[in-house]
Amino acid sequence: MIKTRFLYNDNAFCGFLLKGHADSGEYGYDIVCAAVSVLAINTVNSLEQLALVKPQVVSDEKNGGYLKVNVNLNQTNNSAVQLLLNSFELGMRSIADNYQDYITIEDE
Repeated sequence: MIKTRFLYNDNAFCGFLLKGHADSGEYGYDIVCAAVSVLAINTVNSLEQLALVKPQVVSDEKNGGYLKVNVNLNQTNNSAVQLLLNSFELGMRSIADNYQDYITIEDE
């Protein structure tokens, strides 16, 4: 199961953490994993190319199943960052609503 947590700093959305594997299908055919991966990678790319920020990205590239993305809000175009992170959250909540057996949102 993929566990998702949205990260906040002083009530401002600053990133996200993804842990685990969806296991909704065979490797290479897991549509939940693919959807989450596309959203996460697109969000990082959009933060860099559209909001012009460099998020801190930590991932377990050897084993997979771990991705933490964090933005330093003191050095950013905050409205663009918030829009992109909120778009990511919207997509993740939609996936979680439709595939609750494979993904959870951990609200703090």
